[in-house]
Amino acid sequence: MVTERKGITRRRLLIGGGVATGLVVGWTLWPRTYRSDLTAAPGETIFGAFLKIGADGRVVVAVPQAEMGQGVYTSLPQILADELGADWRTVGVEPAPVSPVYANSFIIEEAMAGRVPSFLGGVAHWAAREIAMRGNLILTGGSTSIRAFEAPLREAGAVARSLLCMVAAKRWGIDWAACDTKDGFVVRGEDRLRFADLAAEAAGMTPPDPVPLREPAERTIVGTSVPRLDLPSKVDGSARFGADVRLPGMLYASIAHGPYGGSKPAKYVLADAEATPGVAGVVIDPHFIAVIGINWWAADSGLQKLQVEFETAGPRPNNITIARALKAALDATLNGGGGAKRFVERGEIESALSGTNVVTATYSVPMLAHAPMETLTATARFTGDRLEVWVPTQAAGLCRAGVAKTMGMDEGLVTLYPTLVGGGFGRKVEIDAACEAAIIAKKAGKPVQLVYPRREDIHLSRFRPPALGRLRGRIGPGGTIAGWEATIAAPATQAEMMGRLRLTGDADAKPESGAIEGATPPYATPALAVSHAAAAIGVGTGVWRSVANSYTAFFNESFADELAQQAGLDPLSFRMATLSGAPRLAHCLTTATALGGWQGGQPGVGQGIAVHSCFGSHVAMMVEVEVTADQGVKVLSVSAAVDCGHVIHPDIVLQQIEGGIVFGLSNAFGSPVELNEGMVTAQSFDALGLPMLTDTPEIRVELIESAHPAGGVGEIAVPPVAPAIANAIFAATGKRLRNLPLRLADA
Repeated sequence: MVTERKGITRRRLLIGGGVATGLVVGWTLWPRTYRSDLTAAPGETIFGAFLKIGADGRVVVAVPQAEMGQGVYTSLPQILADELGADWRTVGVEPAPVSPVYANSFIIEEAMAGRVPSFLGGVAHWAAREIAMRGNLILTGGSTSIRAFEAPLREAGAVARSLLCMVAAKRWGIDWAACDTKDGFVVRGEDRLRFADLAAEAAGMTPPDPVPLREPAERTIVGTSVPRLDLPSKVDGSARFGADVRLPGMLYASIAHGPYGGSKPAKYVLADAEATPGVAGVVIDPHFIAVIGINWWAADSGLQKLQVEFETAGPRPNNITIARALKAALDATLNGGGGAKRFVERGEIESALSGTNVVTATYSVPMLAHAPMETLTATARFTGDRLEVWVPTQAAGLCRAGVAKTMGMDEGLVTLYPTLVGGGFGRKVEIDAACEAAIIAKKAGKPVQLVYPRREDIHLSRFRPPALGRLRGRIGPGGTIAGWEATIAAPATQAEMMGRLRLTGDADAKPESGAIEGATPPYATPALAVSHAAAAIGVGTGVWRSVANSYTAFFNESFADELAQQAGLDPLSFRMATLSGAPRLAHCLTTATALGGWQGGQPGVGQGIAVHSCFGSHVAMMVEVEVTADQGVKVLSVSAAVDCGHVIHPDIVLQQIEGGIVFGLSNAFGSPVELNEGMVTAQSFDALGLPMLTDTPEIRVELIESAHPAGGVGEIAVPPVAPAIANAIFAATGKRLRNLPLRLADA
């Protein structure tokens, strides 16, 4: 008896949209103007855009997302291999080439969600797909890797499985639907044929219509913690990161940029730099100055001996001017002026916030650096009229396009090779290092590898934007929330970044929804308003792990505790009573508090909780802290409960949650980025106040079993950490800390 599987038709593949486009990218039905550019090594047979099968039985999966430690080189192949019926021991991975067929349309769909009537959803999905493909939006970010590519990879595996079964069935003289695949073989009872012996013939056949997908019970690889494919090469040192690229005749470069305020090199003395042993020259550009040498140490040594003065077109910002800009934007909005925009509105907010029991609080967060282990790097080589670039990037298509524009070249003449990424956190969405490497290589007339020194990587970090939030709320009968209003002043980071990526020419400080992402509370209230007041601070800001959620969760969950206090309820009871519309989040909260042993804390040892939903996932945390006069605040434990839908690789999810919690500690306690005359004062990791191993608390994580679609996990653990700690400090001391970093002296 043949089990009937759910399937996907070729017609639906051709005309469907969004993640349901499936084999438009997974097989041969993608638009004819695009091709995958996937290449076969000797003995390999290509199956569509994602899969190759070798004559030796090796299964190679092309992954279009950047591997930067988050495990996509394992979890994405895991999806395809499961549907294919491969033996995991034979599965390999390679980066997908830069081609529009690998575009991440899910990110655009997310951006468009809620902006069109529901009946136009299909049209919006189609439009998102077209925009993504024409824009070559190969982008790793927003915790979208699984959500964007699970369906296409499943379908690519299902098509290949069907074709292999069809060839085997022809040889056996049976109906192909009576066949299945397992451990790299097509099987029918005791009969077995290797994928390798069928692949070449199978690739030339037409897939069935509909294409059958496996039922959940048939999937044996997904949901298990298979060995990671990227770890062996990272352990033995053979993995190639950006700075591992070596080319014949290559020179090395170190770089310096001037103060913020629109600076350019104005006066310089080159003699000492040029006299440094190993230095091959100095490159002066309107936006930077660089020294090239026969090795990077020589180049950076020469750079530090360079005498250069930068002039700026505008004022040089500092911490005081940034704080004033945020306050001015917020004050103008609160006084009825300014350019703020209300992005979320429900009910009559002004009447809801009139009367007694109104709570008002103002919170702030500073700029923070990304500080990945790998600083910005890129290698460029010109050969005739063609340019090659090797770069660790989260946005390969945008990077190639940006380099081409910078150099005034046709994009087709630029070949980009994405490398492994040694930590990105959003910083490597941007393209500056690749563009600068190309400029330097052009002027040097030789291949050049640019590596930012740590001081420069911090200075030009495209920081997590600072934000100032004023929240108002009123407690209604029975501890309900009668109204909730949030006004957040922050830079227009999305517009800034779009301008730097050469996607728009408009980087003006206009309100944008991305600046208040996550600011809509999960709590039931009949009246709600959320606004963004755009602030021009004179410093470039960008995408930082969990984006705006890193501060909106701090604002919301700190404020929820203040409302609970006003209502005379403990923080857990208050939240549970108002989470009626968020059952998955409520389940996370009860699980986390049970895991951590919630009892509210006591003097000296406090407990705090926080919840947050983002990237299609839900998380709750309970933190326990100890506060002493001599040691200050010590985080003893963090208990987290996560509902991220169905899980592909449990260990990778746990790693991401645990890593996110440590990252959240840096959000809570890390030193803010400080500027003096437009220059960042921090020169190394030491000055960033990053968590040490001895600061790491006991971490407990429970993954809630869920049949919901997979959500993102790379960023969800960051937002709740800081507010949970702040709430625990209040429980221990009675001091309400409303500003990050958390310092008892600020209470």
